[in-house]
Amino acid sequence: MCTRYISPDQAAIERAWAVDRTNNTPWRGGTVFPRYAGAFLRRGVDPGTRCLVQGQWGLVPWFAKSPTLAYATHNARTEGIAAKASFKQPWLRGQRCVIPAWVYFEPNWETGRNVWWGFKRADRAPWGLAGLWNTWTDQGSGEVVETYTMLTVNADHHPLMRRMHKPDPKLPADAQDKRSVVPIEFADVDHWLNTTVADAQSMLQVPPEAVFEHGPEAAMVNPPTNPSAP
Repeated sequence: MCTRYISPDQAAIERAWAVDRTNNTPWRGGTVFPRYAGAFLRRGVDPGTRCLVQGQWGLVPWFAKSPTLAYATHNARTEGIAAKASFKQPWLRGQRCVIPAWVYFEPNWETGRNVWWGFKRADRAPWGLAGLWNTWTDQGSGEVVETYTMLTVNADHHPLMRRMHKPDPKLPADAQDKRSVVPIEFADVDHWLNTTVADAQSMLQVPPEAVFEHGPEAAMVNPPTNPSAP
């Protein structure tokens, strides 16, 4: 499960994705933690457009009484998501989003202790990570809160991502339920945002190891000097 990532600022997002900003406050980028503000892209009001939104990383479902939840919703396991109370409505309604990130972090336990690793794209463009969004409205005050979550899939058979997270010695290697976020390629963004639920499910794949630049956190924290994107 991803619990920290570094977001590009608004200018970098606009260079990488063609978007219309819906928030009046510019997005400055930086490290994002669960329940902190982050930026995400969703389909715009006009057909074929994308908009940039600021919201809370941690999806607040429609039935919540408060935007501060007693349980974590910053990651959403995709297996059986259509039956999960917190996520089923955004999933079935096609409220999919893309979360820009220069680098995201996962714990590596191969030394017997937690060593944080960072994951960048090998081409030095930003990631666009698959997510869901929801707009929560306080029924008393009318306050509107934009929120989002990252989608995760099983990575037990992925040569790189299966190395992350603390292993359970009681389980075999192919049944650990190691998790990975899901990158959406630039060419697939509009399809991801607009396609059917069934087709979106088929897009939830972890790319080959060659797509990644990875290693201990200290070597991965700086954004690329000359970022570019297709």
